[in-house]
This record gives sequence, C-alpha cells and structure tokens, in this order.
Amino acid sequence: MDPKIRSFVKIVQESNNIVFFGGAGVSTESGIPDFRSKDGLYNQKYDYPPETILSHSFFVSNPEEFFKFYRDKMNSLNVEPNITHIKLAKLEEEGKLKAIVTQNIDGLHQKAGSKNVLELHGSILRNRCVECGRTHTAEYVFNETTGIPRCQRKRCEGIVKPEVVLYEEMLDEEVITKAVDAIANCETLIVAGTSLTVYPASGLINYFRGNNLILINKSETSFDSRADLVINESLGEVFENL
Repeated sequence: MDPKIRSFVKIVQESNNIVFFGGAGVSTESGIPDFRSKDGLYNQKYDYPPETILSHSFFVSNPEEFFKFYRDKMNSLNVEPNITHIKLAKLEEEGKLKAIVTQNIDGLHQKAGSKNVLELHGSILRNRCVECGRTHTAEYVFNETTGIPRCQRKRCEGIVKPEVVLYEEMLDEEVITKAVDAIANCETLIVAGTSLTVYPASGLINYFRGNNLILINKSETSFDSRADLVINESLGEVFENL
C-alpha cells in the first residue's frame, strides 16, 4: 500500500469525529462529469456557455433552453454511488463520520445511505413551483415532463424550479451555518475531489481547527501547503483501502 494511503487509513481508524468535504471529483467515478477538467461541462460546446445557462437570470429569461441543458446534463437518477460514497456511508454508520459537506447536487451520498449530508448547492431531488411552492419529484421533472415543467396543482401551472443554487443566487444560510459548525468542531477534515476554487464554499476550510487536514485530489490545490496529508490519487483508489 502506498505510504500516504497507509497514513490516511491510520488517521481514519484513529479518528472519531470526521467531516468529509467533497466536490465534483467524488462523483466522476460514477460517470458524472465535473465542470473544470478538460472533459468537464465548461469545456463542452453549447449555444450558450454552461455557466450562463446555469444562472438565475438565464433561468428566468430562457427557461426552455435552461431545462434542455438541465435534463441533458444534470439527470443523475439512474447513476449509482461509487466506492467513495459507500465507504463514507459506512463510516457514518460506525459513528466516526459526523457530517458530509458536499458541493454536488446529485443525491448520491443519500443513495449510498448517508444521513447527515449538507448540500451547499442544493439537490436535483428537490423541486418547487415558483408560484405556489408545491414540491415535485425529480422523476416528474426529468421523466414525466418535456419543455418547461409546470406545477401539477390545479389552476397554478407555475414553473417548477429545481432547488439547486444557480449562479447569482445565495447559498442557504442554514446549510452554511451547519457546515461551519461541523468543520469547526471536527478532529479530522477530509477534503476530496475539489479544486477549491469555488467561493464561498472553499472558504469553509478556514474554519477547521482540528488535528488532521487531509486533501485528496488528482491535481494540486492552493490549500496543499496547509494540509497535514496530500494525496494526488483517484478517490476510489484511496477509499477502497478503508
């Protein structure tokens, strides 16, 4: 076993208050593309740049084009959790992992069995009418509608918006508060699958006061010099050893 992975396993075994902070790289091994790699969404060709399509103003002004992209690229209903999701759920079941803070919106942590998941950017699994507030399932949005999904409430027909945080929108304050509290009070913080370039999410690491800061990412990050352990391997190769 690689010495760094051996150190990772030892830290996890000896820690009883762990928080996991994850980004898009956690789900890429399930087949979900990230945003910024050479094969990521930002490097694919559409009529509009993905960061424009995934903005609040674009959703309001051009909802049909928004949902065309959203159904094409954000549907993870048939995607299965990978070894990292599964191992994290097991750590939580054992009482070692206290919280997962994720930038992902795919719901794979919950699908793997994790309970305390703090979703900084929301989730495709929650959808709400912008007019009356009625909730709708992801299955309804992705599988039962075409074009702009409309509210099922009689005489409403408002647009059903996914409860994901779009560009130009604020993060949920309650989720942020819980994430800060979890990170500030944990013994070991595992940061994985994220380039740590997206603020304010990446700034949450500044609240960590514990003993072990572990960074797992294929490429370097600006936080590497602050970490106690840096592993530049795929998450699956690391977590399969737990």
